[in-house]
Amino acid sequence: MDVKALIRDVPDFPKPGILFKDITPVLAHPEAFSAVIDGLTGLARVHGADCVVGIESRGFILGAPVARALGAPFIPARKPGKLPAATRRVEYALEYGTDALELHADAIRPGARVVIVDDLLATGGTAEAACRLVTACGGQVAAVLAFIELAFLGGATRLAPHAVHCLVRF
Repeated sequence: MDVKALIRDVPDFPKPGILFKDITPVLAHPEAFSAVIDGLTGLARVHGADCVVGIESRGFILGAPVARALGAPFIPARKPGKLPAATRRVEYALEYGTDALELHADAIRPGARVVIVDDLLATGGTAEAACRLVTACGGQVAAVLAFIELAFLGGATRLAPHAVHCLVRF
């Protein structure tokens, strides 16, 4: 199954000069979506994942079924103010300004092996923040997994020494 062929390029979204990689055609194709989930689940198993952290929001779409397939907890990494209980927060730099991610403070068992899942790895800033957040919550980052990597942006290099695996590269 060539899932890469189903990824749609959308020019100038969400702003001029950005070529957005749209995964909704993959999600709409059950066989392709299953192939992506199976690929990510296999990688999570190789790294001995105890739990899965999905980065808001498309990381939820991919991370939750991976966690289910593993029989492991799914933990959402959310934008600030979206989680109802006590949280831990990590801020990170964007091209213009800052953003932040939060996890429930009690979401990760100390020493748990955590795989972080997202749809796309670009510069690695958001994934790096998720790694810092997992560590701050007492977990060990087993691997960062993404469906798509924009390799020319160097995100995987930025995440060293963490293991990084992506199913499709552009």
